[in-house]
Amino acid sequence: MLVKSANDVQPQVVKAGDKTTIQVLISSQEGPNFAMRRFVMQPGGGMPNHTNTVEHEQYVLRGCAMIGIGGEEYAVKTGDVVFIPEGVPHWYQNVGEEDFEFLCIIPNKPDEIKILEKEC
Repeated sequence: MLVKSANDVQPQVVKAGDKTTIQVLISSQEGPNFAMRRFVMQPGGGMPNHTNTVEHEQYVLRGCAMIGIGGEEYAVKTGDVVFIPEGVPHWYQNVGEEDFEFLCIIPNKPDEIKILEKEC
């Protein structure tokens, strides 16, 4: 069993992101099947188009953003849930005036992240 405060987990800057941090709330060493991360994107921040070799299951805690998933764009807000299948290109852009914050749960499998080039 594990109980801890999210406030005790230091946020780390997402290197490929813009104005974005990640907290690994439950790591692959702590949970046998899934890891739980919390992302926070400041207004105007986001993450570039990329793919992962694992699925993403997300819950929006606060704010609003545009998310591109497989060539489609979605406006998401507090209370929305998002599923991104493995291998599907996706990106994020905080379009609101407050932080965009979400939980992201992924399976504990090797994950290769590939940043995709921007289209002209």
